[in-house]
Amino acid sequence: MSIKHWHTHDQPREKLIEFGAASLTDAQLLAIFLRVGVKGKNAVELAQDLLDHFGDLHSLLHADQTEFCQAKGLGLAKYAQLNAVLEMARRHFESGLKKGEAFQSPELSAQFFMNQIGHQPREQFACLLLDQQHQMIHFEILFYGTVNQASVHPRELVKLALKHNAAAAIVTHNHPSGLPNPSESDHQITQLIKQALTLVDVRLLDHVILGDHGRWHSMAESGQI
Repeated sequence: MSIKHWHTHDQPREKLIEFGAASLTDAQLLAIFLRVGVKGKNAVELAQDLLDHFGDLHSLLHADQTEFCQAKGLGLAKYAQLNAVLEMARRHFESGLKKGEAFQSPELSAQFFMNQIGHQPREQFACLLLDQQHQMIHFEILFYGTVNQASVHPRELVKLALKHNAAAAIVTHNHPSGLPNPSESDHQITQLIKQALTLVDVRLLDHVILGDHGRWHSMAESGQI
């Protein structure tokens, strides 16, 4: 049945306007993005098929260009549109932090890092520098590694912290394999970084490890720093 024949409260766009975006299912949100369905399927049915194909919304949003464009009802135009939306969301989130929101919780740090490098297929190591009030000064990806590990040099973090006159730092890296559990080498490099930064009076507040599907691990929260 065409969506226009549904009850008003069941139509995704009208439901969003009436009750807010949080009231919609993943399929309904995706249907608004798709706008139209394909022959034999309305936009919501197509959206559900796509979610079933990719596994979940996260996997669909971060699918590579080839995989995304090969899916029924998608293509280059939708791929470009989706990435524009994701980039706007990332910049919106980052803009709010630059205006003074302090990094006071592992949840906020993890959300910020997920937006930056959480979807990358190769391991990356990054550093967030903060002032005395734990507000953001600078974020930078420092090292790129293989799928299994990145070469991290504490002296580079010290140089960056001094350059930006930072009072504190939070570091992060992603685990493309999916699990955010820290390895023995993660523990070792965290201690080396903490010791190096302490020498220049910069506090290491946390090391956040990112997995897939929004999973993350805070070494500070678990008492590992």
